[in-house]
Amino acid sequence: MRFEEFSFGSIRIDGTTYNYDVVIDRGKVGKRKKKRSRKFRQAFGHTPLSIEEKIPWKCRRLVIGTGTGALPVMTDVKKEAKRRGVQLLVMPTSEAIRTLSEEPDETNAILHLTC
Repeated sequence: MRFEEFSFGSIRIDGTTYNYDVVIDRGKVGKRKKKRSRKFRQAFGHTPLSIEEKIPWKCRRLVIGTGTGALPVMTDVKKEAKRRGVQLLVMPTSEAIRTLSEEPDETNAILHLTC
């Protein structure tokens, strides 16, 4: 998987540009479906990553790109990662992309592209 370009609100992966948050699940890129997490928005001031979403758990490591650091990751997500034995890395999206580029094996990701 080649990460070719990243800027606020946009990422280019393997020649395709995405203008929305993405989920990388075993090498396949899809749109993050955050509708189920919207009910927590008021409490966080931003739609957080919650256990209610479809999270790509079939991996040894899950990288969460938080944009510039604003995407909240709820405690239940952290607890579920620990319960499943999945290493959870939460970092700004630019760092997450570097991590994915350097060590992609058995790694899934959720990348927030704004804020």
